[in-house]
Amino acid sequence: MTNPLLESWDTDFEMPPFDRIEDGHFEEAFETTMAEARAEIARIAENAEAPTFANTIEALERADDRLGRVLAVFFALAGADSNDARQALQRQFSPKLAQYGSEIMMNPELFARIETLWGQRDDLGLSDEQARLLFLTRRSFVRAGAQLEGVARDRLKQVKERLAVLGTQFTQNLLADERGWYMELDEAELEGLPEFVVASARAAGAEKGGDKPVITLSRSLITPFLQFSPRRDLRERAFRAWTGRGANGGETDNREIAAEILDLREERAQLLGYDSFAEYKLETEMAKTPEAVRDLLMKVWEPARTRAEEDAVRLSAMMHADGVNGELEPWDWRYYSEKRRKEEHDLDETELKPYLQLERMIEAAFACANRLFGLEFREADLPKYHPDVRTWEVTRDGKHMGVFVADYFARGSKRSGAWCSAMRAQQKLAGDIRPIVVNVCNFAKPEAGKPALLSYDDARTLFHEFGHALHQMLSDVTYESISGTSVARDFVELPSQLYEHWLEVPEVLGEFATHAETGEPMPKEMLDKVIAAATYDMGFQTVEYVASALVDLEFHDGEAPEDPMARQAEILDGIGMPHAIAMRHATPHFAHVFSGDGYSSGYYSYMWSEVMDADAFEAFEEAGAFDAETAKKLEDYILSAGGTEEADELYKKFRGRLPGVEALLKGRGLSDAA
Repeated sequence: MTNPLLESWDTDFEMPPFDRIEDGHFEEAFETTMAEARAEIARIAENAEAPTFANTIEALERADDRLGRVLAVFFALAGADSNDARQALQRQFSPKLAQYGSEIMMNPELFARIETLWGQRDDLGLSDEQARLLFLTRRSFVRAGAQLEGVARDRLKQVKERLAVLGTQFTQNLLADERGWYMELDEAELEGLPEFVVASARAAGAEKGGDKPVITLSRSLITPFLQFSPRRDLRERAFRAWTGRGANGGETDNREIAAEILDLREERAQLLGYDSFAEYKLETEMAKTPEAVRDLLMKVWEPARTRAEEDAVRLSAMMHADGVNGELEPWDWRYYSEKRRKEEHDLDETELKPYLQLERMIEAAFACANRLFGLEFREADLPKYHPDVRTWEVTRDGKHMGVFVADYFARGSKRSGAWCSAMRAQQKLAGDIRPIVVNVCNFAKPEAGKPALLSYDDARTLFHEFGHALHQMLSDVTYESISGTSVARDFVELPSQLYEHWLEVPEVLGEFATHAETGEPMPKEMLDKVIAAATYDMGFQTVEYVASALVDLEFHDGEAPEDPMARQAEILDGIGMPHAIAMRHATPHFAHVFSGDGYSSGYYSYMWSEVMDADAFEAFEEAGAFDAETAKKLEDYILSAGGTEEADELYKKFRGRLPGVEALLKGRGLSDAA
């Protein structure tokens, strides 16, 4: 039997041949390519020739190309279309990958070659990009424990392997809770729900194999249910299920896992000589220190909480007018806020949503990319891992720029949230390699034959993830390690959050926001209301986000808590968390922080990047939303540059200076609450 994962691919653009790949192929491919990679690493480390940039650093860049290709396919499937076999493989692969990474980073012969090059760096005649790669490679080895010896070295390996196991377990527990809960609705319980929510609930029920409409824990379904259902008891039940993910007891409970993860991260930082995991993690970010992060978050927290508390008074009065006594609760906020939005802005989401068709919003994202960067998109019939997946070839002036893969609809096999990844990254070391970029979302799937309608938040998510995709597609560097989104975590959200702004450009909505039934463009009156209401409820949105970011920071800046839930409550009490607002991501389902190290001590990154994106879009507002010169600077200094320079230097090249928090507060409509 042949294994397609171990063959050359003759598909268009060398897309993975998903129609031939079976779950049974992955273990053999993983073990084979990992053995090849280990042999290549040994060859580099034991090379009798004196170290050169080519035989050491560039050789390392390519050492595990085939393993990387296998893993890119596997993790795309494990995240977006999981099953029992893939989950078992993920549990099997995770500790092995951690062990493999430690073997490389703690290989003394290999590190000695890198140290030799580092000592000779001024005499090697390196290009700026090569010098940057040498610096980053050495730094990653040091931060991974290359300088440790003996017991400390062995213990760090154990810690990293255990963290890999726990991160996988956290993710799979969360997916099980999300997949396992749903609430059936009878016809009477549909009363008051707009047709688009009813249609989505019926489609979700059909996906579950039943004949009743259901509410699931997909954000694109549960959020509108909380906005529109007049049944307070059902809202409470749905809200408690949503916020209780990962904390339901039994085998899928994540609370003890979170505690162990925090404890191991603290130990990891101490083994490497840092006072806290936050200090270790933030060293390589733009923020640099926990104090800088805390300062930013608190500057935003105070005006946001002030605005939210003012809003809570208004919403409580509306609730009491409905004859509901007692305090405004978290499951009440969205319902009364939606009523208030309709009253104050005369903006009804049930009227707005037909104008936000998924198909038209995809066209809008593509059209903006064309006007800004000259990119063109042609839908192509390429191998897919699921029937819902769509693929496009991306070109510019006739040149192939990459493949864009989109997987938009929620399903039980997909983890929650939205993300961008690359099945293949841009690089030039192995030839002119163009990327295969994937956007995954969890929009509510419509009933058969009906168009998919988005909320305004969904549409922003589509633009956000496409901004990440542009960062990958426009990348123009030599080395994969610093390609595309391989930048500081608190810089990586700049392109994505900046791209969201083009959804708010009136001419974009004017052209692409057309009614699903009539085809008529959104009336100017409604368009004006959408723009005017862009910062509506921003106190709520900012509080739920910043609270999560502060909890993440405090968890990692100091001694690891024995009881994370008690510590979470203590942190929220200390900052004066409003009673009627919940954290966007409570600890047991805080996948950003506990599924892996990516956003651990780094959830603040969205806010840090927003300081820049608000300032960056002001450059376009000053010159014109589609100004060619400003777009060229954005591409040259941000989107194509990858990690070739420090993030603050890249931003200063684009804008001429670093921004302050003022543009962010203005953009969120919180300036007068400061």
